[in-house]
Amino acid sequence: MPIGSEFFKSLLDNFIDGVYFVDRDRTITYWNRGAERITGFAVEETVGTRCFDEVLLHIDASGTRLCHAGCPLAATIEDGEPREMEVFLHHKEGHRVPVLVRAAPIRDQIGTIIGALEVFSDNTPKMAALQRAHDLEKVAFLDPLTGLANRAFTEITLRARLEELVRYGWPLGVLFIDIDHFKEINDRHGHAVGDKALSIVANTLRAAARSFDLVGRWGGEEFVAVLVNVNDRKLAAIAERFVTLVASSRLPIDGSYTRVTVSVGATLADPRDTVAELVARADGLMYRSKETGRDRVTIGSRE
Repeated sequence: MPIGSEFFKSLLDNFIDGVYFVDRDRTITYWNRGAERITGFAVEETVGTRCFDEVLLHIDASGTRLCHAGCPLAATIEDGEPREMEVFLHHKEGHRVPVLVRAAPIRDQIGTIIGALEVFSDNTPKMAALQRAHDLEKVAFLDPLTGLANRAFTEITLRARLEELVRYGWPLGVLFIDIDHFKEINDRHGHAVGDKALSIVANTLRAAARSFDLVGRWGGEEFVAVLVNVNDRKLAAIAERFVTLVASSRLPIDGSYTRVTVSVGATLADPRDTVAELVARADGLMYRSKETGRDRVTIGSRE
């Protein structure tokens, strides 16, 4: 690790951001405590491995895997130029975490590039999430398993947003999200693994949502997302992002991982809709996604 003294190592270890160093082969030579906190991976699990060896599995918002094509560290080692990029890393618990990564070259005394360092910051809208959690806890509208809004609070939010649509014309979209093959997960592996799948999906949806939107647990393996200020294009983009990021998450089972996917129904609200009608329409569209192969989005509108 190219650090001159224990003082600097201690300094980096106490950064709130994640920091790690790699050599020219992208073998990790240093991993600080901030990196442990953000990713869940301890130093013993990372130092000595290469950054593309199925550890962080960086992807962009479109689901493109960056470790083998598009890696900012690899590009910086190649040309010596610093880079900054918003990506989603793979947490040890299986869900995706949005991070802002910054890469810079490491040079020896004569200026030859011998590796690179990456600093990454948790890019989750923390303040908005903390405030929302505080508000939910005050009125007991927090789902205890997933930490999302429960059905009661989601219905209240939907009703308020529909009133804003009628009164002010502010557009509203709804996503009905259902975990694919959830009964099979529960039956084959037990409810503890099923609960883990719910938590992984909930954490990924929360991280992928915009800070002013709401994702709530509707019941069982179903979630509802309430999206404000969206048109057809934005509704589709957000829904596809949810599907892509969940599909790139992994559920740990007995020392290995399995893929979890969701089916989504997406619709824009109509001023004539009630909460029940709006949710029922999105639910019906979700079932079309199930019928046409799962792990996809079906979009529709009021007829």
